[in-house]
Amino acid sequence: MSTTSESRASTSALSSFWENVRTIVYALALAMVIRFVIAQPFRIPSGSMQPTLEVGDYIVVTKWSFGYGRFSFAPLEHFLPRGRLFFTPPERGDIVVFRPEGETRDFVKRLIGMPGDRVQMIDGVLHINGEPVKRESLGLVPFENPDGGIVDIPAYRETLPNGATYVTFDRYPDWELDNTRVFEVPMGHYFMMGDDRDNSQDSRTVFVGYVPEDNLIGPAQFVFASFDGTTSIFRPWTLLTGFRAERFLKPVN
Repeated sequence: MSTTSESRASTSALSSFWENVRTIVYALALAMVIRFVIAQPFRIPSGSMQPTLEVGDYIVVTKWSFGYGRFSFAPLEHFLPRGRLFFTPPERGDIVVFRPEGETRDFVKRLIGMPGDRVQMIDGVLHINGEPVKRESLGLVPFENPDGGIVDIPAYRETLPNGATYVTFDRYPDWELDNTRVFEVPMGHYFMMGDDRDNSQDSRTVFVGYVPEDNLIGPAQFVFASFDGTTSIFRPWTLLTGFRAERFLKPVN
């Protein structure tokens, strides 16, 4: 009887073990499906999209919005062909996560120029197809830098030809990218710019350049969490003291 009981207990333990393994495998498979097909979180590491996105924001990017390309399935992109499935073109003004050509990191910028557009900066004013984009001065806006210091930054409300509107920073007069050549956006490519205009590596630079539609990942939808510069995983209490409650679940536009 003892041997039989021990055998049953062993069988039950083994069955329970494999049931737990199956549960973990299913959970991992579901997480992978969500990440590759539905949505993916990204952390904002730099201030190029301030004030719209701040350093320490965690955003949710929907994968299906523009269809699926190689970089939708990173880090498997090297095993996948170019091209997109179920492609839906982005709209001017979208905040887009993408992979610049030759880069290993993902970037987030605002889509300014569509295929075939001519884009130029003249004295800090954005021009699209020869016309200046509507730009309204908001004066000096107080803004908290990642180090906690408050600075007053010249801000402008910019409105694109399709009505998309947002706030940009113009930190310095006569900055090197305030006056540019005319960029003629090739077909199948997009022109991206940061909202913090004097603090952004974007399509105005060789470093980023025009972004092929194949390299789009998806649009940013909302901030699901945000932490200021005092937060550290080595000091767990700062996850509470450094949490920016006012940015929790904030839509991105």
